Amino acid sequence: METVGSVDALRAQIKLWRQGGGRIAFVPTMGNLHEGHLQLVREARLVAPHVVASIFVNPLQFGPNEDLDNYPRTLQDDQKKLIAEGVDLLFAPDVATMYPRGTQCSTVVEVPDVSQGLCNDFRPGHFTGVATVVARLFNLVQPDVALFGEKDYQQLAVIRRMVDDLGWPIELIGVATVREPDGLAMSSRNQYLGDEERQVAPMLYQTLCQVASDVKAQKTGYRVLESEAMEALAQAGFSPEYVEIRHAESLHSAVPGELNCVVLAAARLGTARLIDNIRV
Repeated sequence: METVGSVDALRAQIKLWRQGGGRIAFVPTMGNLHEGHLQLVREARLVAPHVVASIFVNPLQFGPNEDLDNYPRTLQDDQKKLIAEGVDLLFAPDVATMYPRGTQCSTVVEVPDVSQGLCNDFRPGHFTGVATVVARLFNLVQPDVALFGEKDYQQLAVIRRMVDDLGWPIELIGVATVREPDGLAMSSRNQYLGDEERQVAPMLYQTLCQVASDVKAQKTGYRVLESEAMEALAQAGFSPEYVEIRHAESLHSAVPGELNCVVLAAARLGTARLIDNIRV
């Protein structure tokens, strides 16, 4: 695996692959790789002969009081993991490469509708930062297919809408959330959990499963189900931000009786912000 940090080096390799006619799969990450990221790479290897991964901690998607400075950066360990999984090329740019005019003077991409509500209410501007960096990465890598984890469900919805609206010929594949044996969704932020908090954390997934079960049973008080789930999380020691039942594609609030749904939640536990979802 070759690691490059410049746009010229990236494009030179992409050009060689294009001349050979091979498809390119792309897995964008912020590094500190865990089993969930590696599953994306494994899926990528199944759909294209050339796999590009990127590692870039994107400042545009962090708010002023979030963990940008402390976000774990583990490039050497990440490289070893990607080599073991057969990645062909790692693009690891710095901020100046991604935002040559600085983060405050760069063109940004905003995706309406699906970016509103849910996480956006608690991380305003986050999805503008996500859409902007993914748009730039797509333009640089020019993949045929890109893979994202379904744990970040709203993020994937934003990227799908952006690709569709802008007419990019990129196939997007959502890969199922990889979980610990007790159900906790794998996340780079799980390492912020203390020992006692780690014992409590799986209740987030358990709560979502209960809501999904109630929806399947056609209990019609969706807002009541959301409120009860919030209360259950609070009693367990979480600081819940939201639990909501949304339409799986539009992300609009689901109406009672609608079964094509996804139940999404975000909650803080100690210093960790955990998100999760489950499709009905």
